[in-house]
Amino acid sequence: MGVATAGRRELAGKRMGLRGVGVRGVALPLLALALPGCASMTQQRIGIGEEPIVVGPPVRDNRTPMDAALACYAGWLGSRGNKPPVIAVGDVRDYTGKYSVNEGNAITQGGALMVASALGKLRGSVRIAERFDPVIAERELAYADRRQLGDGKVHDLAGPSGRQVVPWLPYFGGSIAASDYYIVGGITELNYDIRSGGIETGVNSVGPKARTYTQSVALDLRIVDTRSLLVVRTVSLTKQFTGYETGFGIFRFFGSNLFDINIGAKGQEPLQLGIRTALEEATMRLIGAVARVDPEPCMSQASWAASVPLAPSVQGIAATSTLRQRLAADGPALNGPAGGGDDSAAVDVPLLFETGVDSLQGGAEAAIDRIVAAAKHGGVFVTLLARDSETLDPKARAALTDRRIAALTAALTRQGIAAAAISPVWRPGPTDPAIQRAGAGLQRLARLRIG
Repeated sequence: MGVATAGRRELAGKRMGLRGVGVRGVALPLLALALPGCASMTQQRIGIGEEPIVVGPPVRDNRTPMDAALACYAGWLGSRGNKPPVIAVGDVRDYTGKYSVNEGNAITQGGALMVASALGKLRGSVRIAERFDPVIAERELAYADRRQLGDGKVHDLAGPSGRQVVPWLPYFGGSIAASDYYIVGGITELNYDIRSGGIETGVNSVGPKARTYTQSVALDLRIVDTRSLLVVRTVSLTKQFTGYETGFGIFRFFGSNLFDINIGAKGQEPLQLGIRTALEEATMRLIGAVARVDPEPCMSQASWAASVPLAPSVQGIAATSTLRQRLAADGPALNGPAGGGDDSAAVDVPLLFETGVDSLQGGAEAAIDRIVAAAKHGGVFVTLLARDSETLDPKARAALTDRRIAALTAALTRQGIAAAAISPVWRPGPTDPAIQRAGAGLQRLARLRIG
């Protein structure tokens, strides 16, 4: 926003400032309007004698809309009991060629790192072989070959003149694990402004404006058999990104002063986050081709899938009215076969754990607050749920349920609920392989009484 003094001197260059007689009275209200849109920030002094620095939001796990789908697929792969395939990641490059002198590369140059992280989210159901940057390992192998590499110990070796004690680390070859497959490819398209629209009106140089714009990216990956160099599967995906811009401007004289004031906002879906998400989906599809486990049932758990009723970032537990409606409409009552007494009037909170997850993450805070509030006013029942695609043997299911109950107990005790006030009402038998249905796509794991 800006005001230039009488005349048109450097008017275009003063859009972000306010100057002139009476400007302070205009600037302060406009600044007050702009502040609510700013992120919350605090100041912190790190060292003695230093000026305080601005500290913003805390560090967090880098989550994407594909997190729930990856967790689901990891559970499917792990339940098969097969030997995890060894996957390497080669170069996943930016092939778009889009570059700006002022802003650098438009597309991330870390595609290979994103694919490796996607494999890591499969939590041990695949093994990752480092091939992208093996420089350190290759140097140490060279040191070992020259008998320069040590581990702080002495080694007793057989030599041509008998046994000898040496300080260097012996190496006999064969310690590097071979990969079964490797993933390569790149980001191949970046299409700017494939569609845009908007409106801008003004009367006496006063009026609003609004516009939207859309761009897209595409990527092409393939997974290759390391031994034969035959391509097993190729994947080509595209994703659109939409942005918006709104504003309101005033450009006119007030007395001897010229006021040029612009207020607005704009935003766009994060481009690099979208690329990471697309690479994660492509990785799931490629792994499905070599593991022979179709990832499509788990794709519905991606947060943009219309069939998912829960918040996209909740990889731990969430309680929502939508979930309760599904339980009521599609399955037996929460206190039905998994119940424990006449508690139909008690507060009943369903808590959904995503596949394989045993910790409270994402949107669990709201559910915990609700449980604590209800427990302090007479008690509450909590039903632990999971996707019905989480198929484990009874022993593994019981162990995972124990960890989930422990995570919930720890969270409640931190909120002042005594552990003795948390008691199980129902759990499946330790040898019962049956799934206790609880609405479409859900299963019961346990039922607890709190308070």
